[in-house]
Parts: sequence; structure tokens; C-alpha cells
Amino acid sequence: MFKLSSINLNGIRSASSKGLEPWLVKIRPDCICVQEIKAQAADIAGRFEELAGLQGYFHLAEKKGYSGVGIYTRLQPSDVRVGYGSAEFDAEGRFVELRFDSATAKRSIISCYFPSGSSGEERQQAKFRFLDEMYPHLLQLKAEREFILCGDVNIAHQEIDLKNWKGNRKNSGFLPEERAWMTRLLGEAGLVDVYRRLHPDAADACYTWWSNRGQAYAKNVGWRLDYHLATPQLAAGAQAVEIYKGEKFSDHAPVTVEYDWAC
Repeated sequence: MFKLSSINLNGIRSASSKGLEPWLVKIRPDCICVQEIKAQAADIAGRFEELAGLQGYFHLAEKKGYSGVGIYTRLQPSDVRVGYGSAEFDAEGRFVELRFDSATAKRSIISCYFPSGSSGEERQQAKFRFLDEMYPHLLQLKAEREFILCGDVNIAHQEIDLKNWKGNRKNSGFLPEERAWMTRLLGEAGLVDVYRRLHPDAADACYTWWSNRGQAYAKNVGWRLDYHLATPQLAAGAQAVEIYKGEKFSDHAPVTVEYDWAC
């Protein structure tokens, strides 16, 4: 089995101070994708190149204290792709891909942090531009190799993916255009929402993010924003999924899936 975890850290230094590494030692993932590192190369050096015995690979934002993604892995990648060739978004540190190619298979693990549009119309339009770029990139990647994209997608796809869906229909993260993009990705493009494959009807238990306002976590007023999106062959090997809520490392919960990597 191949254990793959993903979490938006909301700052790697903050998450580390809240017990992230002891938890990783305990669950022993083969690979963990992290988003919103909020660190520069100097902050990583000498402290976060490795976590729990896993080697890290990163795409850090140019802007200090902003965005940034990484992948920590036990396996040695055959190639590392930093960014996806975007003139606008590669500077924001949103995409890193590790390739694990052999004579018989081409496979990738991707950590991706989709923009949030919640701060205003300017960032919402940026989010739409990101979606317009990401869709053909993933479509082309799927034509070339098997992959699992883990990340904070900042979209709740279905009504069961957030507590107050009626009141959020005009809010970023649940806009009709965003949901339609996800529907197209999971339909026309043929990717698989791994959590929904294993738990098609789960509602309250599926949330991965909670606002820091109004006791949202205590009341479980949450959203499902964190995904494993996989090509069908790898998705078919998913055996179990856990959204870990035993400790709170950030405002997001880790999503861990066990895959049959030999499928």
C-alpha cells in the first residue's frame, strides 16, 4: 500500500509548532503534499528540508509569507517539475510535481494550491484565470501519464461539501462557475474525486476546512476544500481515506488515502 496525505499548513512553522511532525512519525505516510507553506528558501534551509524522514521538494512563492507548496516523500523521484509554465501564477508558488517513472509506468504526485477569491473581485478574477490555465494543463498531463493531484482546491463541489450551502451560493468557493469547473474536470476530463469515490454520500464528516470565526470548528460548520484528484487507474486503487481531526495543525485537516500503488 502507498499512503499519501495532504494538508494546507497555513504556515509550515505554525503547523510544526502544533505537532505536525510527531503525527507524521506516527502515521508513517509514504508521501505528504503540503500547501500554503508561507516560507522562503532561507526559512526551509536547516529546518524543513526533511520531515519525519521524508525528503522535501518545494515551489515557494516570490512574495514573503505567501502561498508555497511542497511534497515530502520516501521514494526518490525520477524528475521534479516546479510550476506549470504560467506567466502569472508560477511566481505565487502553487504547483510542484514529482515524477516516478519506470520502464512500465509513468506516474506523478502533484501538490497544488488553488487561489482563493474570497478577498475580493480582483482575486476572484485571478482564480478564474488560474482555473482556465489549469484545466488544459491537467488534461494534457492525463494524456501522458497517471497522476494524483493533492491540494487545497478552494472549491466545494456539491451541496453536501459544505454546511451552509444555501447561504454561500454567491460566495467564492461555491460559485456556480467554480462548481461547473469541477464538474467538467470530473466529467469531461475524466479525473476522479477519490474521497467521493469511497464515500459518495458523506456530508458532515467530509469537511476539511473551518473558519476561525464563530466557533465554526466546534460546531462543525465546515467546507470540503481539500482533494485527492486522480486519473482513473490510480483512483481505482484507493482503499481507504481518513480526514484526521484528532489534532488541529492548521485551519485545514489532513486528508490521507491508502492506494494500491501496484494497480
